[in-house]
Amino acid sequence: QVELVESGGGLVRPGGSLTLTCVASGNTASIYAMGWYRRAPGKQRDVVAHIRDGTFATYADSVKGRFTLSRDVEKNTVSLQMNSLQSEDTAVYYCHAGTTHGGRYSDAWGQGTQVTVSS
Repeated sequence: QVELVESGGGLVRPGGSLTLTCVASGNTASIYAMGWYRRAPGKQRDVVAHIRDGTFATYADSVKGRFTLSRDVEKNTVSLQMNSLQSEDTAVYYCHAGTTHGGRYSDAWGQGTQVTVSS
């Protein structure tokens, strides 16, 4: 089992920056992918950025050029550097890990961290 703990959310003005960090613990050897999703008010949870170990990160079109995903396999962390934040980025951000064990695939989720972009 993998546990995920997020940090770094908060209130920021439009145009500002924030960095979200997620630390994984538990059976971290089972992780093959990590990333971030978000759920804006009244909307479904959507992927923001994700990386499968050994490959390049992929991004939602709405954040390309503004957000950067970083994965440290040794430290079991994934970070999301968010620049040029807009009000549309306001959401609860969730860390996600894809895990595999004994041929079975599972998902692990953090509890979420609120990001509010407002003047």
